[in-house]
Amino acid sequence: MHLRHIQLRRTDRRLLSLGRSTTITGLSLAALVAAGCGGSDGSTSENATVETPPASLDTTTTVPSFLPGLDGDVFRAPGQASDDDAFTYDEVVVPVGSAVDIESEDEGNRTTVTVEAAGLTPNRDLGVHVHTRPCGPNPADSGPHYQNNVDPAAGPESPSTDPAYANPSNEVWLDITTDANGNAQSSATVDWKFREGEAQSVVIHADRTKIAPGEAGVAGDRLACIDEDF
Repeated sequence: MHLRHIQLRRTDRRLLSLGRSTTITGLSLAALVAAGCGGSDGSTSENATVETPPASLDTTTTVPSFLPGLDGDVFRAPGQASDDDAFTYDEVVVPVGSAVDIESEDEGNRTTVTVEAAGLTPNRDLGVHVHTRPCGPNPADSGPHYQNNVDPAAGPESPSTDPAYANPSNEVWLDITTDANGNAQSSATVDWKFREGEAQSVVIHADRTKIAPGEAGVAGDRLACIDEDF
């Protein structure tokens, strides 16, 4: 009986030792796993998580969408390289990137000119006229309004303001009112054709065109200009 008790005690000690060894091994393994998940400074993966920025950022200048079917010229500031000679002199009302399309159609002895614009300042009345010279870096470069019958009293420093000549039958007036998106469309028909090489641009003015004597044809500052080969 005494020998058996000794053998049982030895067996219990071995089992106890085995249990302790197993516990220590499990704790060591858990510590290794935790160490593997942390950073070199002992921080955990949760604390070490960093949001990765996008691989690239879109820095493309957004150009306003054209009106349906519009295929026009995009306005640039004077001096900017562009295939289109469409200049804005007021980037608030006519932003860089806004656009315009000019169409001219002859039928018999009549001419119809249409303007469509996109991306201008919203809800704004603007005067629009055909001018005699090409656009340039300065607003005055486009010359006076084109007139079918030229006012003999007008000159470079004194544009025509006589209603007998400065009127929508003798000139091409295309005044527009932009909508809430800055889009607009207008057309005008006159009973004559342009003389070759004498109508070369379209100018957007700050105000709707006036008609009273002494101010007929006046429409405020020139905000933008588009070259057009009529």
